[in-house]
Amino acid sequence: MCGPFTFTTPPLLPARLIFLMGPTASGKSSLAMALAKTFALEIVNADSVQLYRGLDVGSAKPSLEERQQVPHHLLDVTTPDHPFSADRYREVAWQIIADCQQRGCTPLFVGGSGLYFRAVASGLVLIPAMDPAIRQQIKQQGEEWGWPVLHQRLQQVDPQLAARLTPNDGQRISQGLAVYTATGRPLSQWQQEQPPPPPFTILKMAPLWPREQLYARIDDRFAAMMAHGLLEEAGHLLQAGYDRHLPAMKAVGYRQLFPFLEGKHSLAEAVAMAKQESRRYAKRQMTWLRKEPDLHWLPPEGVSEATHLVAEFLCHKQ
Repeated sequence: MCGPFTFTTPPLLPARLIFLMGPTASGKSSLAMALAKTFALEIVNADSVQLYRGLDVGSAKPSLEERQQVPHHLLDVTTPDHPFSADRYREVAWQIIADCQQRGCTPLFVGGSGLYFRAVASGLVLIPAMDPAIRQQIKQQGEEWGWPVLHQRLQQVDPQLAARLTPNDGQRISQGLAVYTATGRPLSQWQQEQPPPPPFTILKMAPLWPREQLYARIDDRFAAMMAHGLLEEAGHLLQAGYDRHLPAMKAVGYRQLFPFLEGKHSLAEAVAMAKQESRRYAKRQMTWLRKEPDLHWLPPEGVSEATHLVAEFLCHKQ
């Protein structure tokens, strides 16, 4: 899906959505293809890296053959030097949902970017853009002084938000202080002004693998990516002149290979770092998912279980 969109509000009629979530290398793409073929679903990418043209191997982007078999949306919509925000993702995703409603089909959102799923399901807290230097300064202070010190500062400017956070929740403390610094208003106040969530009925599923098996799959998949040209793809991105500090260029795998291409690490070191960071990323994704309400955990390669859930979901009258 590419091109200008002006749709800024959710579809007016209740819509059914399917979310296939999960950590990296958990088999989401193959499961999505099986479900889409069985139920005539249309796949909507919810992976932040697959949005970008030129980042194909490292993002495990669906092949052209797969895209011909099942309709796919939100792949290759922009270039690395034109970042795609979560707010923009929500806007375009809601347009796709509205289009699917009109055609009588159900969208299947597939990916590992938790913020994108949240943006689709409930929108985002809309706050003015802020100088990235503010976030960076607060992050440095947190690392230097300790997050409990900044939590005390947050209690002074946004006691409602601070009461919901632990003293070591650096990410959310940082966000709260950054919003107050940039806007002069507490983040909790911005959150209270958020519009009600769209009228969506959502089935959420995620494959659950034993940790060691998942980590082995991550290592195997990265080795396969290297065999299929990931190093060459990373080299082409550098040759194209893209700034390494762009969000897309910081994606796991690419970010670790760039130093090797610049002569700063050996290839073995780069590969080891990429695998390690992929495992860390999977751990963060699992932490996010464990907090996701109404999520159905699937067994590894749980095609039959997912098929049963989707069949019940689509047949149930709203």
